[in-house]
Amino acid sequence: MAAMAMERELLLPLLPTTPAVAAPSSPPAGFWAAVAVWTARPQVANRRLSGCRLQAEREVDCSACGCAAAGLREVLAELLPGLEAGDGDGAGAGPGLALELLLPPRVERLKVVLRTVIPKAGAATCTEMVLQDFLNNTATFIPIDGQIAESCTFKKNNMYRLKLRHDKEDESSWFISISILYPEEWDADGILYPKTAWLTDVLLTKIVKWSAENKKSSFKSTLSLIPVEKYSQYYRNLKAKYKEIVKIWPEVTNPEKFVYEDVAIATYLLILWEEERAEKGLTDKQSFIDLGCGNGLLVHILTNEGHPGRGIDVRKRKIWDMYGPQTRLEECAITPSDDFLFPEVDWLIGNHSDELTPWIPVVAARSSYSCRYFVLPCCFYDFYGKYCRREPKNTQYRAYLNFITEVGSVCGFKVEEDCLRIPSTKRVCLIGNQRTYPLSSEERLDEERRQYIRERYSCTLGTENNHFSEVIASPSLFAPDMKHCSNASDSMVQDTSAEMNSLASSKWLAGFQPREKIQKVRNCAALPRDFTDDVVLQVAKELLKINQESFKNSNDEDNAGNWNKGGSLPLKNVADLLDSSALQRLKNECGGLKTLLRNNCQVFEVARGQVQIRDWTKEQQARKQSPGARKMPLNTSKSRLCWFFLNHPDGCPRNAEKCPFAHGTEELRPRTAALK
Repeated sequence: MAAMAMERELLLPLLPTTPAVAAPSSPPAGFWAAVAVWTARPQVANRRLSGCRLQAEREVDCSACGCAAAGLREVLAELLPGLEAGDGDGAGAGPGLALELLLPPRVERLKVVLRTVIPKAGAATCTEMVLQDFLNNTATFIPIDGQIAESCTFKKNNMYRLKLRHDKEDESSWFISISILYPEEWDADGILYPKTAWLTDVLLTKIVKWSAENKKSSFKSTLSLIPVEKYSQYYRNLKAKYKEIVKIWPEVTNPEKFVYEDVAIATYLLILWEEERAEKGLTDKQSFIDLGCGNGLLVHILTNEGHPGRGIDVRKRKIWDMYGPQTRLEECAITPSDDFLFPEVDWLIGNHSDELTPWIPVVAARSSYSCRYFVLPCCFYDFYGKYCRREPKNTQYRAYLNFITEVGSVCGFKVEEDCLRIPSTKRVCLIGNQRTYPLSSEERLDEERRQYIRERYSCTLGTENNHFSEVIASPSLFAPDMKHCSNASDSMVQDTSAEMNSLASSKWLAGFQPREKIQKVRNCAALPRDFTDDVVLQVAKELLKINQESFKNSNDEDNAGNWNKGGSLPLKNVADLLDSSALQRLKNECGGLKTLLRNNCQVFEVARGQVQIRDWTKEQQARKQSPGARKMPLNTSKSRLCWFFLNHPDGCPRNAEKCPFAHGTEELRPRTAALK
């Protein structure tokens, strides 16, 4: 059998040893962590898989049973009752032949994992047995043919093994290998089992990389709260059902991303709610409110799938009118108050709900004891404004998720976390579908919620120096009178008494600001043209000075035909060139100076924190080499003056015919409307 196997081996790059981790034990720990990833989440390496379902895990103590084969047969009889005792001919093999091939002479402890691998496409699932030998550091993956409860065999054609070993001559060197036991008979289907080259080149490389990292993620596995197989099936059906919406979507870049992301979220909610109905024995489909519904597609899908609900957002979108009257979408500014409680609704949804995100658990808790919520946090907001991180050891995103989880827990929910399968870096959702207290304790819990929000306000006063009148809450949420605001000083209470009396009694927060109905453009495009031109000219002159001396010192013959492209500066040094008023003006824009320079891509190239003049002599060569490069639309050609023609000491490196910008006012053409 060894002569038939195909094997490839890679050296495991070890990280520097720390006192907390001993060198001999770290490579095995990393190896088994990598095996665990590939066993439980094969889709992270094989993008054609949707995931897998772990059906069972059993351990065999070979020292206790005296014989590894005997102990393994007992486990196989339990997990695979239909396993046939084959003779080894053909593609199938029974336990008699398989155990002789799979077990080394010395074995101490085995772990048997039974998993079902689920493809993304319409292909059938496959059951696999993963045999883990901890003494010899091997993990063998064995496909199962047939029905495990009735009649099945090992499919030896697609057996492969991962192994960790250290160099006998140099014990500090470790290697990971992958062995395909029957390479000539490998049955590649391109989905569940790619070609042998993929295993040796791609999978082995990933296993080595994961083993070297040996780090645990601070997030849950993707789709950990719902059945992955059901999700894959539902998602394919919904994607096919609603793909036509892409064609009617208002003009945006990459509409497929918007559509399929909402399809994925809808798929998750539909399965989550279906599991909830089955668990609680319910027949009626859950009702919902989507707070900050945006484009409304999630509301449209959930409504069409039989769930009564509606969406509310501060601004109406063009696509709302295309859904039809059955999709209820309302244009309204949502503020945390008694006017926005939903006692008749089962679920509140916050899908990228921005400033409403921390309030959704509060609204759900106060709407009714049976109300649940689902939030997908994106932008970082506290109850009163921008969220300030207070966990220096965590990333901003992880710290914010912890904060929203804390809010849900204080509101009396058992908060669960899951990762969605969406094309976004922020894909962790938080779900509050159970209460941690009886209904009789509602009054006590509501007081704890009030106290918690009061404490958040006090922190804001200290960290951001806000006025107390902008963040103090009204008596409706906190107490009948100001004496309950124990965190506020008497002077603060006196200063804000007039404002408090003027507030409507139903408001919870005086300083809360919902999103503006009309979104401001903050990408530097709306800055005055003369201001932008001054900044561009100032930065360009400084970049040209860097190379000016060496350019002048070169003789006329060497300089003939050359074009001064200047030097480069770090973005920080470029910012030092501008005065404080210009920097403050740019600070109010998203991306600031970096965005302004990138907007003027005709003049500058910004990459890896460095700014330089764009060298159009190289750009011409690059475009000749790549015919598929994006060209300037015909409707914009010669509609603007060439910056280099006007400002560069050597002029434009391109002649007037090849330059898409006008070399002089006589070449200017009116900009025509783009074809649609």
